[in-house]
Amino acid sequence: MGRRRRRALYYLTLIHGLILLYTLVYMWGMEALENRPRSFPEALLVVVQTFTTVGFGEDAPWQTTEMELLMVSMMATGVFVIFMALPLFIAPWIEERLSTTPPAGEVDLTDHVVICSYTSRGQKLTEELDILNIPYVVVVPDRDRAVELFESNVPVLHGDPETQQTLENARISDAQAVVVDIDDETNPSVALTANQLAPDTTLITFVKDPDLAAYHEYAGADYVFSPRTLIGESLAEKVTRGITANVGDAIEIGEDFEIAELPVQYGSELTDKTVAESGIRERTGANVIGAWFRGEFVSPPSPDARIDEQTILLVAGQEDQLETLKELTLSETRPKGGGNVVIGGYGEVGSTIESILETAGISSVTIDTEERNGVDFVGDMTDQDDLREAGVDDASTVILALPDDTMTIFATLVVRELNPEVEIIARADETESVRKLYQAGADYVLALATVSGRMLASTILGEDVISLDQQVEVIRFDANGLAGQTLAGADIRAQTGCTVIAIERNGDVFTDFDPDFEFATDDSLVVAGPDESIAMFAKQYE
Repeated sequence: MGRRRRRALYYLTLIHGLILLYTLVYMWGMEALENRPRSFPEALLVVVQTFTTVGFGEDAPWQTTEMELLMVSMMATGVFVIFMALPLFIAPWIEERLSTTPPAGEVDLTDHVVICSYTSRGQKLTEELDILNIPYVVVVPDRDRAVELFESNVPVLHGDPETQQTLENARISDAQAVVVDIDDETNPSVALTANQLAPDTTLITFVKDPDLAAYHEYAGADYVFSPRTLIGESLAEKVTRGITANVGDAIEIGEDFEIAELPVQYGSELTDKTVAESGIRERTGANVIGAWFRGEFVSPPSPDARIDEQTILLVAGQEDQLETLKELTLSETRPKGGGNVVIGGYGEVGSTIESILETAGISSVTIDTEERNGVDFVGDMTDQDDLREAGVDDASTVILALPDDTMTIFATLVVRELNPEVEIIARADETESVRKLYQAGADYVLALATVSGRMLASTILGEDVISLDQQVEVIRFDANGLAGQTLAGADIRAQTGCTVIAIERNGDVFTDFDPDFEFATDDSLVVAGPDESIAMFAKQYE
């Protein structure tokens, strides 16, 4: 029984009890005090008239003070009961009738994505789907949250995703994928229902505790993702790739043509030089498409823009060209065979990082506020004395895997003050914290929501051009909206902030084209840029 029904039952029980009590007392008073006996129906009529304030009159006036006080008591009780009903029942009922009603019936979609719950990961996924014009519906059990999303123009379905009717209304049998991201215990329940209704639809669940992944698989999930494990792997790979000239996370666009992000390390050949002075094109043959300067993406970077240890270059070229450029971004003062790495925070992310670094032969020191297996030093990442004792002042890299973004930002400030030359790699739970972390002094930041959302999009779409953990997106688009225009005439970079990396035509991939190159209807464009620029490109040309 719902809360509102229980409340109504209690209220009606109270009303009937009071009316019965007053009726019996009134019968006794009229006989014993007024010497005017009344039957039960007659007494009930007077009590109801008094309670509802419609008047009485048949028995007035009363001769005794006791009966007059009884009538005053009945009137006060009746007024109280009526006014109590206003906030409890009448006002909510009126508000419900006047408020927005979120959709709860069957959606009119096919080949769509059903997203159960709307977390930051789901929000990132919807942004990717919007860019690629793929329909979706978000299933939300909470009415207020459903109204909020509906009023924000998010395609939403109000209902409990654990029930068969709600998933049928979402038409999961016609969907290309179902994403379940509620909690570790509820996700398998939804998966069981979804698998029963649509066994051929791709089913993806999230799990906070990796040890529970097997239960999700038993429930029918095709893919079970642990976001914290994934971001731990991504953070660790930034360290392992930082000690080698191999470009491990390059995205292959065509035959022997790749795009990659290369963080510039403190003390490298490129540090404290302008883009023009670096001579990257002349020395390596690679093209600098864009660059992140302290969290702000610029494409293309100005020749006068100065490169420092917080610059991340977005470059394109052949594999050997990128590897040559990677050598220039590595620190000349850091040992390339490894180095002391301090890991701040030893939860799921921190332990994953330590495991990967250990496998790669890189020594590390773990610091956490709680003593547990695997923690080398118990201390606070925002306390300089604790950081000195943990060896941060001599470390080559500090990885911040803390569970709170505010704490991570403050820890970044403290670590940067203590060791201006150390490389700081940070995890952020929310994308809004990324820019603040760069401003605080982080060299590289990965947002949990971004990595998870792109991972979902890549899994659902089977698209191998989407980068999961880079600061920009690389996506393939059809050139329909640009057909007949030249590269110079469209001026895509100025209009959207995106850069055309490659053009595919009839199975051939063009990576070297002049401003007069004319787009054809069947062309596919490989476009790179930050999220907001990619969204602008999709809106303008798709």
